[in-house]
Order: sequence, then structure tokens, then C-alpha cells
Amino acid sequence: MTAEYNFKNICNIATEVMGLPKGSLSDKSRKKELQVTRAVASYIARTEEDIHRNIIGKVLNRNRTLIYHYEYTHEANYETYPLYIKTFNKVFKAYKNYSGDKDIFLSGSKLKKHLLKNNVKEVKDCDNELLFEVISGEASCLIKTSYFDFSNQSKNIKLALENYQYKINII
Repeated sequence: MTAEYNFKNICNIATEVMGLPKGSLSDKSRKKELQVTRAVASYIARTEEDIHRNIIGKVLNRNRTLIYHYEYTHEANYETYPLYIKTFNKVFKAYKNYSGDKDIFLSGSKLKKHLLKNNVKEVKDCDNELLFEVISGEASCLIKTSYFDFSNQSKNIKLALENYQYKINII
């Protein structure tokens, strides 16, 4: 859920920095600029955000094995391919500046308090229990919800943490 959202943000940063149309990384075009930018965005997603190859492949409209190829060839491309080097440096710098703008929480209790204050509801006792593990920096907390309210709470968490770096796991 948030992994896909985070990768789409990385793609948007990459296309904006490289002057490409938004959403063009998922096109079937094999122009060099698009191929290199796809490879760079994929590599950043894998190494910085630990986003699964299946999610990257889905967003890029490609097979996950291509993502393995991007990872495998990164080092050689970065040493010898001038367009790749230039693209990687520009996109990585923009990504770091973007992610540096967002805050993180220092403790799990402050994170949970922030979520509960911003319309995230926690279910106390329920047979159909589901847990969100919300992680921001080194802080994490668990939010109990029901299967019926899963979608609403997911949206509420996303809105509450809009200006923060975060990751959500469903347990």
C-alpha cells in the first residue's frame, strides 16, 4: 500500500527532475532517457526504500525480472555510462532533498498519540481484528482496527502522516 505510493513518488521526482512527462516511466517506450530513468528510479526504490520488485514492476508496467537486471547492472553503469551517471546523480539528489523535507517521529508513543488525535480510531475488542504497524524513522506503533473499517483507517493514517516519512505494514 504505502510501498506503491512511495515508489510512485520516486517516479514523479525522477520524471520531474529529468523533464519527462509525469507517468511516462510506465509507458512502453524504449527511448534511452526513459530506460535510464526507469533503472535509476527502480534502484533507488530498492536500496533506499526496500520496495519489493513486484511492486516496482507493477508500477512500471514491467516484469519483476527487469528490476533484478537494473540492480545487477547499476554498478557497471555508474562506472562507465555517462547518461546513467548524470541521471542517477540528479534523481538521487532530488530524492534525498525531498525525503529530507519530511519529519519523523522519535517515539512510538508520540506517533500513536498523533494518529489518534488525527481521526485514526482504534478498536479495543473485536473478533475481526487487524493490525497496522506504522513506522516513522525508528519509532513504530500498532493500531488495531477491524476488517470492516480497514479502508477508512488506512485513509486516515495516510492523511495524518502526509507530512511525515512513514511506512505501513499490515499484520
